[in-house]
Amino acid sequence: MQDWVALLKGVNVGGNNRVPMADLRAMAAGLGWGAPQTYIASGNLVFRAGGAAEDQGAALRGALAARLGVDVAVFLRTGAALRADLAGCPWPEAPGKAVHLFWCWSVPVMDAGLLAALRVPSETLLADGDRLWLHAPDGIGRSKLAEKLHKVVTGTDMTARNLNTLRALVDMLDGRAAV
Repeated sequence: MQDWVALLKGVNVGGNNRVPMADLRAMAAGLGWGAPQTYIASGNLVFRAGGAAEDQGAALRGALAARLGVDVAVFLRTGAALRADLAGCPWPEAPGKAVHLFWCWSVPVMDAGLLAALRVPSETLLADGDRLWLHAPDGIGRSKLAEKLHKVVTGTDMTARNLNTLRALVDMLDGRAAV
Protein backbone atom coordinates (compact mmCIF):
# COMPACT_ATOMS: atom_id res chain seq x y z
CA MET A 1 0.00 0.00 0.00
CA GLN A 2 1.21 3.46 -0.82
CA ASP A 3 -0.10 6.99 -0.99
CA TRP A 4 -1.41 8.23 -4.32
CA VAL A 5 -2.74 11.47 -5.72
CA ALA A 6 -5.39 11.39 -8.45
CA LEU A 7 -5.75 14.55 -10.51
CA LEU A 8 -8.97 14.74 -12.50
CA LYS A 9 -8.85 16.80 -15.67
CA GLY A 10 -11.42 19.53 -16.16
CA VAL A 11 -13.91 18.90 -13.37
CA ASN A 12 -16.09 21.63 -11.88
CA VAL A 13 -14.86 24.20 -14.40
CA GLY A 14 -17.50 26.62 -15.61
CA GLY A 15 -20.29 24.34 -14.41
CA ASN A 16 -19.08 21.44 -16.55
CA ASN A 17 -18.18 17.91 -15.44
CA ARG A 18 -19.69 18.38 -11.99
CA VAL A 19 -18.08 16.11 -9.43
CA PRO A 20 -18.97 16.77 -5.79
CA MET A 21 -15.92 16.05 -3.66
CA ALA A 22 -18.00 14.01 -1.19
CA ASP A 23 -19.00 11.75 -4.09
CA LEU A 24 -15.38 11.48 -5.21
CA ARG A 25 -14.32 10.38 -1.71
CA ALA A 26 -17.20 7.88 -1.56
CA MET A 27 -16.24 6.43 -4.95
CA ALA A 28 -12.63 6.04 -3.81
CA ALA A 29 -13.76 4.26 -0.65
CA GLY A 30 -16.05 2.09 -2.76
CA LEU A 31 -13.05 1.05 -4.84
CA GLY A 32 -11.41 -0.17 -1.64
CA TRP A 33 -8.97 2.71 -1.40
CA GLY A 34 -7.99 3.78 2.08
CA ALA A 35 -8.32 7.19 3.73
CA PRO A 36 -9.55 9.19 0.71
CA GLN A 37 -9.22 12.95 1.09
CA THR A 38 -9.99 15.72 -1.38
CA TYR A 39 -8.55 19.18 -1.74
CA ILE A 40 -10.71 22.00 -3.13
CA ALA A 41 -13.32 21.27 -5.78
CA SER A 42 -11.02 20.88 -8.78
CA GLY A 43 -10.64 17.10 -8.60
CA ASN A 44 -7.69 16.43 -6.31
CA LEU A 45 -7.85 13.14 -4.43
CA VAL A 46 -5.29 11.70 -2.02
CA PHE A 47 -5.72 8.04 -1.08
CA ARG A 48 -3.87 4.87 -0.08
CA ALA A 49 -3.94 1.73 -2.23
CA GLY A 50 -1.91 -1.01 -3.79
CA GLY A 51 -1.78 -1.82 -7.46
CA ALA A 52 -0.79 -0.11 -10.68
CA ALA A 53 -1.58 3.49 -11.56
CA GLU A 54 -3.19 2.48 -14.87
CA ASP A 55 -5.63 0.14 -13.12
CA GLN A 56 -6.54 2.70 -10.48
CA GLY A 57 -7.01 5.46 -13.04
CA ALA A 58 -9.27 3.25 -15.15
CA ALA A 59 -11.26 2.18 -12.09
CA LEU A 60 -11.84 5.76 -10.96
CA ARG A 61 -12.71 6.94 -14.47
CA GLY A 62 -15.22 4.09 -14.78
CA ALA A 63 -16.75 4.87 -11.38
CA LEU A 64 -17.13 8.55 -12.30
CA ALA A 65 -18.84 7.65 -15.57
CA ALA A 66 -21.14 5.07 -13.97
CA ARG A 67 -22.13 7.10 -10.92
CA LEU A 68 -22.13 10.68 -12.21
CA GLY A 69 -22.10 10.37 -15.98
CA VAL A 70 -18.79 12.25 -16.07
CA ASP A 71 -16.02 10.94 -18.31
CA VAL A 72 -12.78 12.75 -17.58
CA ALA A 73 -9.14 11.81 -17.79
CA VAL A 74 -7.55 10.78 -14.48
CA PHE A 75 -3.84 11.27 -13.88
CA LEU A 76 -2.23 9.38 -10.99
CA ARG A 77 0.98 10.21 -9.20
CA THR A 78 2.55 8.42 -6.26
CA GLY A 79 3.05 10.47 -3.14
CA ALA A 80 6.82 10.21 -3.59
CA ALA A 81 6.60 11.42 -7.19
CA LEU A 82 4.42 14.39 -6.19
CA ARG A 83 6.92 15.36 -3.51
CA ALA A 84 9.70 15.16 -6.12
CA ASP A 85 7.62 17.34 -8.45
CA LEU A 86 7.38 20.03 -5.77
CA ALA A 87 11.07 19.76 -4.94
CA GLY A 88 11.86 20.26 -8.65
CA CYS A 89 9.90 23.49 -9.00
CA PRO A 90 12.12 25.97 -10.86
CA TRP A 91 10.49 28.94 -9.07
CA PRO A 92 9.93 27.84 -5.45
CA GLU A 93 9.80 31.43 -4.15
CA ALA A 94 7.27 32.66 -6.71
CA PRO A 95 3.67 33.32 -5.67
CA GLY A 96 1.84 30.00 -5.85
CA LYS A 97 -0.80 31.19 -8.27
CA ALA A 98 1.85 32.36 -10.77
CA VAL A 99 3.41 28.91 -11.27
CA HIS A 100 1.59 25.96 -12.83
CA LEU A 101 2.74 22.39 -13.27
CA PHE A 102 1.26 20.54 -16.23
CA TRP A 103 1.50 16.75 -16.04
CA CYS A 104 1.42 15.13 -19.46
CA TRP A 105 0.28 11.59 -20.17
CA SER A 106 3.28 11.25 -22.49
CA VAL A 107 6.22 13.36 -23.61
CA PRO A 108 4.77 16.48 -25.25
CA VAL A 109 5.55 17.90 -28.67
CA MET A 110 6.01 21.67 -28.63
CA ASP A 111 5.46 24.12 -31.47
CA ALA A 112 8.40 26.47 -30.90
CA GLY A 113 7.09 29.08 -33.36
CA LEU A 114 3.68 29.30 -31.72
CA LEU A 115 5.31 29.35 -28.29
CA ALA A 116 7.45 32.32 -29.33
CA ALA A 117 4.43 34.12 -30.79
CA LEU A 118 2.26 33.71 -27.68
CA ARG A 119 4.77 34.06 -24.86
CA VAL A 120 5.30 37.49 -23.36
CA PRO A 121 8.77 38.34 -22.03
CA SER A 122 7.79 37.79 -18.38
CA GLU A 123 6.57 34.21 -19.03
CA THR A 124 8.65 31.06 -19.02
CA LEU A 125 7.62 27.58 -20.14
CA LEU A 126 10.02 24.78 -19.23
CA ALA A 127 9.69 21.18 -20.41
CA ASP A 128 10.96 18.44 -18.10
CA GLY A 129 10.18 15.05 -19.63
CA ASP A 130 6.46 14.51 -19.24
CA ARG A 131 6.01 17.68 -17.18
CA LEU A 132 5.75 21.34 -18.12
CA TRP A 133 6.29 24.24 -15.77
CA LEU A 134 4.68 27.58 -16.63
CA HIS A 135 5.65 30.74 -14.78
CA ALA A 136 3.17 33.51 -15.60
CA PRO A 137 3.93 36.30 -13.12
CA ASP A 138 1.42 38.67 -14.76
CA GLY A 139 -1.38 36.17 -14.08
CA ILE A 140 -2.50 32.92 -15.65
CA GLY A 141 -5.84 34.50 -16.59
CA ARG A 142 -4.08 37.15 -18.67
CA SER A 143 -1.68 34.75 -20.36
CA LYS A 144 -2.32 34.09 -24.04
CA LEU A 145 0.22 31.29 -23.77
CA ALA A 146 -1.76 29.58 -21.00
CA GLU A 147 -4.99 30.06 -22.94
CA LYS A 148 -3.56 28.43 -26.08
CA LEU A 149 -1.19 25.96 -24.44
CA HIS A 150 -3.21 23.07 -25.88
CA LYS A 151 -2.15 24.31 -29.34
CA VAL A 152 1.48 24.90 -28.37
CA VAL A 153 1.79 21.49 -26.71
CA THR A 154 0.41 18.56 -28.69
CA GLY A 155 0.69 14.80 -28.78
CA THR A 156 -0.54 14.30 -25.25
CA ASP A 157 -3.32 14.97 -22.82
CA MET A 158 -2.42 17.02 -19.76
CA THR A 159 -3.76 18.43 -16.53
CA ALA A 160 -2.38 21.26 -14.43
CA ARG A 161 -2.36 22.54 -10.89
CA ASN A 162 -0.85 25.72 -9.51
CA LEU A 163 1.96 25.74 -6.99
CA ASN A 164 -0.43 26.51 -4.12
CA THR A 165 -2.39 23.32 -4.86
CA LEU A 166 0.78 21.28 -5.30
CA ARG A 167 2.03 22.48 -1.91
CA ALA A 168 -1.33 21.70 -0.27
CA LEU A 169 -1.37 18.17 -1.71
CA VAL A 170 2.16 17.53 -0.45
CA ASP A 171 1.12 18.88 2.97
CA MET A 172 -1.79 16.41 2.95
CA LEU A 173 0.59 13.57 2.08
CA ASP A 174 3.02 14.65 4.80
CA GLY A 175 0.17 14.73 7.33
CA ARG A 176 -0.70 11.16 6.40
CA ALA A 177 2.91 10.05 6.81
CA ALA A 178 2.94 11.43 10.36
CA VAL A 179 -0.10 9.35 11.38
